[in-house]
Amino acid sequence: MSSNKKLSIIVFSGTIDKLMPVGILASGAAAAGYEVNLFFTFWGLNSITKQAMQQMQPIDKNYEQFGPVMMKRMQEMKYPSWSELVREAKEVGEVKIFACSTTMEFFGIKREDLADFVDDVVGVATFLDRAEGGTTLFI
Repeated sequence: MSSNKKLSIIVFSGTIDKLMPVGILASGAAAAGYEVNLFFTFWGLNSITKQAMQQMQPIDKNYEQFGPVMMKRMQEMKYPSWSELVREAKEVGEVKIFACSTTMEFFGIKREDLADFVDDVVGVATFLDRAEGGTTLFI
């Protein structure tokens, strides 16, 4: 590992209101020189399938009344999507995107079903080894 600053995020949620902060945190951390590890599992894993990437991500039911305003603001500001932020972060710094092997098996998702920016399919032990010694968030 080239950096002693490390941010690892367990991406459990697959709603846009949770995925946007993942993209923002990943791009900010990469720009600040952090090693970034994103571990997509359960609903988060579903959000990085090629099929889901072509669709509008849903907003959490608790915040759905804010969805139209959020989308309007993002369009007005020409703000990048969460996945564009992740792609940009990969260009700027040391950012690795991992898909959870157990969740893939659970949902019947194959490697070729995943977005092209996914670096590897790994289990929990591998992710924990990579995350060790840094800050880990659960989103």
